[in-house]
Amino acid sequence: MSTYRQIPAECYPCVFEQMHSLARVTELDAENGKLLFEHAMRHLLDTGGKGIVVQHIIRSATDRAIALSGKGADFDPYRAIKKQSNDMALHYAPEFRNTIRQSPNPLQEAVKIAAAGNIIDFGAKRHGSLDIEKELRTIDERAFGRFDFAEFSRRLKMAARLLYICDNAGEIVFDRLFIEEIRRTHPELQITCAVREQPVINDAVLPDARDAGLHEVAEVISSGSVYPGTLLDETSEAFRKLFSNADVIVSKGQGNFETLLDVADERLFFILRIKCDRMSRLSSVPKGELVLMQGGRNRPS
Repeated sequence: MSTYRQIPAECYPCVFEQMHSLARVTELDAENGKLLFEHAMRHLLDTGGKGIVVQHIIRSATDRAIALSGKGADFDPYRAIKKQSNDMALHYAPEFRNTIRQSPNPLQEAVKIAAAGNIIDFGAKRHGSLDIEKELRTIDERAFGRFDFAEFSRRLKMAARLLYICDNAGEIVFDRLFIEEIRRTHPELQITCAVREQPVINDAVLPDARDAGLHEVAEVISSGSVYPGTLLDETSEAFRKLFSNADVIVSKGQGNFETLLDVADERLFFILRIKCDRMSRLSSVPKGELVLMQGGRNRPS
């Protein structure tokens, strides 16, 4: 991550969409909902959006929402939504597994399905506006604006260690299908999946990963991140060591893309759906399209 951090003004509306979602899922009354919005606005006004990223605001707001809810520090506001996402994705998993196995290029098909799985993102859409089942039914209709598969495949063949940085619940079911195919084609590869340390939005934590069966295909660890992203200097020492020693790193989702793009590392491969104008500019890919994008080399300006 760059040493200079700043939240662009265009990201402010999304921050406040997150406050709306947090207030709803934590069932805050009108007064406490107002306090949550004020908390986020104060954080932005005090900093001017400088020296921080959106992920810092979301973490701080999540902690505030949990406190205002009175449901205890261990309360996971999105737990029910994450279970619904996992259950829905698991329902469709056999169908997509068959699609992968019947494909003339199974690994390439598995990448596409893992990328399309990034649609399950309540962090990019207001809670209640996403029809998960409809999105899953049309998952194979998604287009790629960038697909660095040849380089990914080449590096995978030479790799001994793969670090897979996960994103959302539900989506991790499709990550599992992708990892199953990687294991089938590269059985000697050591694969470690990293999830968040604490609940935040609908990002996967260890219990969500277990619900999705991710532990059956890879070692699953916490990255130490309490944010909806991966700020390397705010992850665990163990995770940073894994990151440093990995031969290939898969980064799933927008939060990880935002926080790891400046690392400019050619071992990194970002897999996500482009969900906003800013991400479109950073990736040089139209909004709504998917990417498998290698970090570092040939990076968009």
